[in-house]
Amino acid sequence: MNADVLKVEGLKAYYQMNYFGVRREVRAVDDVSLTIRRNEIYGIAGESSSGKSSLIKTIAGAITPPLRVVDGSVKFDFDGRTLDVYAEPQAMKGARWQNLSYIMQGSMNVLNPVRKVKHAFHDFAFKHMGLSERDFWAKVEQHLQRIGLDPRVLESYPHQLSGGMRQRLTIALATVCEPDFIIADEPTTALDVLVQQDVLALIKDVQRRMGASIIFVTHDMTVHAAIADRIGIVYAGRLVEEGPTLDVFRRPQHPYTAHLIGSLPRIGDSRKRSALPGKPPNLADPPSGCRFHPRCPLAIDKCKTDNPALLPRQTGRVACWRAGEVEAA
Repeated sequence: MNADVLKVEGLKAYYQMNYFGVRREVRAVDDVSLTIRRNEIYGIAGESSSGKSSLIKTIAGAITPPLRVVDGSVKFDFDGRTLDVYAEPQAMKGARWQNLSYIMQGSMNVLNPVRKVKHAFHDFAFKHMGLSERDFWAKVEQHLQRIGLDPRVLESYPHQLSGGMRQRLTIALATVCEPDFIIADEPTTALDVLVQQDVLALIKDVQRRMGASIIFVTHDMTVHAAIADRIGIVYAGRLVEEGPTLDVFRRPQHPYTAHLIGSLPRIGDSRKRSALPGKPPNLADPPSGCRFHPRCPLAIDKCKTDNPALLPRQTGRVACWRAGEVEAA
């Protein structure tokens, strides 16, 4: 088994606001614990407003008020050097791009529309690579060629490139320093299916070649099926199920996971699929017990009062008082 490169323990990150004397606390990340191994792609899934983006921002140490870490720890192991994200903020700054990089959601969030693409590479990567200008650009061009881009794109403005090419550039930008760990925040959003397939293949190829670990965030379960080695299901700020991707898809243990997978279209299956009742809870005032119980078809009285712990079961972990009974629903 590969050694762990990331260990998250009891992580709690809340949006804490105080307006006109009224204090409000949104529990976006609430007691999350997970580990990610070297050379692994770990998928994080869940519907909108489930806390996925807040979780990865907190893991990356890229948070600003009103989001604050109130408990727990995030520790990376880079080449035998343990780095505590919130206990060693200066060391964390030095690790960015060199050891830890970020593929952001939407290429236009990264590329400045009024500057040529080459400036983004220089701004983000040059100071981390310790090379002369000449050697730096030689490495950048070589890296672009490896991922199927003509180095001449460096002289282009973002609007002159297609959406697929811009997304490839953001992947190239995040990986040019050959980091140990990459966080990918919905990198295939707004791409058509064929371009999406190319981008996923590119990410997998880069990950294999570099031996990096990746957290891959998306609400699209079909994307997770194509790329993730393991998958974690997030609901209302909590991790409710985790396991090898194939096992989770074949036999989900949590009712929420079963719904996400059951909603996927299947060739030759014309059955009508019903939506979950209700909507995700308000994380400023979450329900007691299991946060999924108001929408769960298997909920019992215990679910309304007691929060289930995330416990080992078969090949993964699940937080549900009726884990494994999904097929009876």
